[in-house]
Amino acid sequence: MKFFRQLNQFMMAGARAQAQWELEMSTNILKSRKRLMVVGLLLLPAIIGGVCFADDIAAQIPGFIGGKSAYGPSHYTNLIFGASILVGVCAGLITGCIGAGGGFIIAPALMSAGVKGILAVGTDLFHIFAKAIMGSVLHRKLGNISVSLAIWFLVGSIGGSTLGGYINRTLYDKNPVLSDTFITIIYVVILSFLAFYAMGDWLKARKKETIVVEDGGKKAFGEEIPPMGKRIQSVHIPPMLTFDEGITPGGRKISFLFLVISGFIVGMAAAIMGVGGGFLTFPMFVYGLGVSSMTTVGTDIFQIVFTAGYGAIGQYAIYGFIFYTLAMGMLLGSLIGIQVGSIVTKVVPGITIRGFYAFTVTAGFINRACALPGKLVKMNYIQMDKGILDVFDWVGNVGFFAIIIVFAVWVFYCFFKNLNVLKTEEAH
Repeated sequence: MKFFRQLNQFMMAGARAQAQWELEMSTNILKSRKRLMVVGLLLLPAIIGGVCFADDIAAQIPGFIGGKSAYGPSHYTNLIFGASILVGVCAGLITGCIGAGGGFIIAPALMSAGVKGILAVGTDLFHIFAKAIMGSVLHRKLGNISVSLAIWFLVGSIGGSTLGGYINRTLYDKNPVLSDTFITIIYVVILSFLAFYAMGDWLKARKKETIVVEDGGKKAFGEEIPPMGKRIQSVHIPPMLTFDEGITPGGRKISFLFLVISGFIVGMAAAIMGVGGGFLTFPMFVYGLGVSSMTTVGTDIFQIVFTAGYGAIGQYAIYGFIFYTLAMGMLLGSLIGIQVGSIVTKVVPGITIRGFYAFTVTAGFINRACALPGKLVKMNYIQMDKGILDVFDWVGNVGFFAIIIVFAVWVFYCFFKNLNVLKTEEAH
């Protein structure tokens, strides 16, 4: 039981670190006219294609997204493009409001809308890469990067990303349903842990009627090396890398092998799930390797650009598994959602926000769990009546989108209701 509790805490810390990164990247983009112009130029082909050529394009491609003969449609319908913006907005609201990554709902949402799993993963990864490449600049936090840690970490992450992309593509070429089943199982496992922890955390907080404030979603880690970090740093397998010289006299040392292994795990998870990898990097570095939180933040920002970029382009884009219209729509929506969500946290009770996060993550888990039986039936792994499968699909899809929509409406209601208060606070 203690192991699962620690694992849940580990994953939640990672989700919060990912949220901090996404909020920072979105803020960097919105504060720069040049980057906003780049976003506009990226969206222009999708908008023009949707307005002028939607019917012609739709007539030339298959009636479903992500089939073997529809590897990378540049446009599908105006409805799909609009839906991608809404998905991005909802994910951004979760990230900004709760301080925990909302990217976990993107792939389930796209797959529920009919997008094949491998295309949803590639598209989500590309949307993260686009945000990273525009939002990550040589700002003050990059001064915290340990170059030696970053280089060896990237050696592992590129290898892991290559393997993760290869696994997804191989399964898809063998059987698209097998690919969807595999991705769904991964999400069911990950989201089950997050949902269990988030719901337990919310219920416990309600019972105690206390709110834990964690400074913008980041837990205040001390600079003491955790027990696991001490054990790992005591292993001497050359070359040994020195880091955190500004925190510990003479710095701390760790074997390159552990950085390569960590990078491999993060890269493979990023390529398989379509996430940036930051949700694993932060807890892995701080809890597992004993790296200071400040060095971890800088290295995390650095690695996401390369891990997401290599995964998106090298493992998905060149094989046609990215739906660019969706990616740009999600990018636009997330930029809006993150800012609105982060502002709303100033005027609503923290306990309510945590409750909504618990429900949204649980909704994502239920959505993928309800989709799993149908995929297992298609693979002839199990037998189940079609009527029961229809009920599962209905519960998974309706429940998921209902909760996400209620959450989004609630956040925007709070935002507009308290607009005068927020303006007054900003003026001060």
